Order: sequence, then C-alpha cells, then structure tokens
Amino acid sequence: MRIFINQFDEQFLELHNRSCQFVKKIPNDKLFWKPRETKHDFVRFSCGAYILRSAGTVEQTFGGITSRLWDDPFEWTLPEELSITDKISEYLAEVEATRQKGFAFFASDEDLKKELPAPEKLKSIFEILLETAARAEHFQGRAFAIFQMFSDERLPII
Repeated sequence: MRIFINQFDEQFLELHNRSCQFVKKIPNDKLFWKPRETKHDFVRFSCGAYILRSAGTVEQTFGGITSRLWDDPFEWTLPEELSITDKISEYLAEVEATRQKGFAFFASDEDLKKELPAPEKLKSIFEILLETAARAEHFQGRAFAIFQMFSDERLPII
C-alpha cells in the first residue's frame, strides 16, 4: 500500500506549487528586501532567502535519501547566484525533479520504516519526511509573512 507515500507526495507537491506561484508575485527589487531589524528582533531574512531555505530543505532531504549525501544546499543557493525570480523558479523546478526522483525509490509504505543516517543519527524515512515537510513549510510561511509587509497581493492558498 502507498497511503502515506501518496500523502507525503501530495504534501510536497503542494508545497512546491505554492512556492512557484509565490515567487511569481515577488517583484525582483523586493526579492531580497529585508524588514528593518531592531536589537530585540530575531534575525530576519527576505522572501527570496526563505523560499530558498524552504526548497533547500527539500533538496537536502532527497539528496540524502537518494545518495546519502546530506550536503547543505545553502552553499549553492546564495542570493548572488539566484538573484531574480526566474532563476529561483528554475531552482524550484530542479528541487521538484530531485524530490520526484526520491519518491521513485518508494515502492510501498513499508519503505518509510527503513532507517537512514539523517545526517547525524538514524531516523526512519517517515520521520525524515515529516520533519522536512514541517521545516520547509515553516520557511515558506516566513516568506509569506515578509511578503505581506510590502504587498497587499493575495498569497497562494495554503
């Protein structure tokens, strides 16, 4: 049976689609705009940085699942490399292709019980996917919050 695999697949696809829709709404001049920081605030990033972190979380997980390489994609997703919305959209498409390749490894929900060193300790694939979805959606939500500071445009439906 593939009940949980299908649910995870749908959740990650929705996350991807929301990010793609969202990036199209961000003007290039606001892509890496940061709100004013005060000494009492947490560190704030921009819409672009949060969307890259969201996608990078997914890329890291599926790179780890497929090749056991848990490299942090932040090194190659720097704003200097992905400085406009079109480039971020291309990156999102690459991440989605990596995710789909990862899901092709799963034959049944039994596969989600397998444990992997992820990257520091053994975790079930189910646990890895659950944590990844939560972190990626968290970063996406932060991007949405920053966007609302400079735009009245509607966000993609969550």
